[in-house]
Amino acid sequence: MPTAPVKVPYLDLKAQYHGIKSEIGAAIAHVLESSQFVLGAEVSAFEREFAVYCRTTECIALNSGTSALHLALLAAGIGPGDEVITTPFTFIASVAAIVYTGARPVLVDIDRRSFNLDPAAIESAITARTRAILPVHLYGQSADMDPIADVARRHKLLVIEDAAQAHGAKYKDRTVGSIGDIACFSFYPTKNLGAYGEGGAVTTSNPEYANKIRMLRDWGQDRKYHHVLRGYNYRMEGLQGAILRVKLRYLDRWIEARRSIAQKYSEALAGCGLELPFAMPWARHVFHVYTVRSSSRNDDRDAFQAALAAEGIQTAIHYGTPVHLQPAFADLGYVPGSLPQSEAASREVLSLPIYPELTEGATQEVCRAVKKVLSGRLANA
Repeated sequence: MPTAPVKVPYLDLKAQYHGIKSEIGAAIAHVLESSQFVLGAEVSAFEREFAVYCRTTECIALNSGTSALHLALLAAGIGPGDEVITTPFTFIASVAAIVYTGARPVLVDIDRRSFNLDPAAIESAITARTRAILPVHLYGQSADMDPIADVARRHKLLVIEDAAQAHGAKYKDRTVGSIGDIACFSFYPTKNLGAYGEGGAVTTSNPEYANKIRMLRDWGQDRKYHHVLRGYNYRMEGLQGAILRVKLRYLDRWIEARRSIAQKYSEALAGCGLELPFAMPWARHVFHVYTVRSSSRNDDRDAFQAALAAEGIQTAIHYGTPVHLQPAFADLGYVPGSLPQSEAASREVLSLPIYPELTEGATQEVCRAVKKVLSGRLANA
């Protein structure tokens, strides 16, 4: 099926930049004048502001979300011989960071409606080696944290939040990033709060964890050239700190725009034959992505995506192969059928365009194309 010229892109980062161009330019110029290109005053100020936003006492800015996961696990004492429970339906970094520490990822299945870790599946996966649970707040919606915390408390486990897709999301009255023992964020450019390059952060209210992560990100130093730990070069650049400070001021406005677009999609596409995103009753969903489920067959989903492309609508798949079936993690020993909810989701999910600058006309064009494709399917059934 031929691909038409793009009418609605999946994402438009230029539109966001043009809306704040003058502020971004001033922030960049300030860093260039100060010449504080690694860490520095702008990064420190962003750390303070993001900690306040997340309702934690500590924020440690890093060079990526993957680094945040890695250092959070190390600060928590995770290492060889340990096990960490997490989900297979996530970006691969959630699992890779566990492997970086020498620990073993133990994967449990997801809840069908939320796509997040199923709390009911956790307890049976706990062994004498389990040290932590790492829930992922996927797509911008929090995992069900109270039952996860209850399991962790009873088994004396740590909870490390992967909040890479959930800046500003809430679980009941609590802000994601402040619920577990430690939390990890990514500021990859496509995120709701994105840098103009790579970036990440750890948030916590545990000063011991924070101090250790600050040393680990900067070669294990407690002062210049005095290396207490075997650390890493995971420091945030000054330019990214300055850019993120500007963008943080707009984050809640952008989230509300995303939520409004998601509501319009859900109203317009109700009853059309797709399974639409389900906002759990405890959640303030921030819609990092708006993901629908097409069909139980991978070729049906892929045909649906191709048909939308022929209508000029760009889409994305998050994620087409769960981690336990990725060749890189074959040594974990999982086989097809091991985690059926995650495997079904990987065959069915498709993300529609969503970003704060998406216009009313573009939103309607997406809905028109989706309905046209689905009506054609029904006619040919």
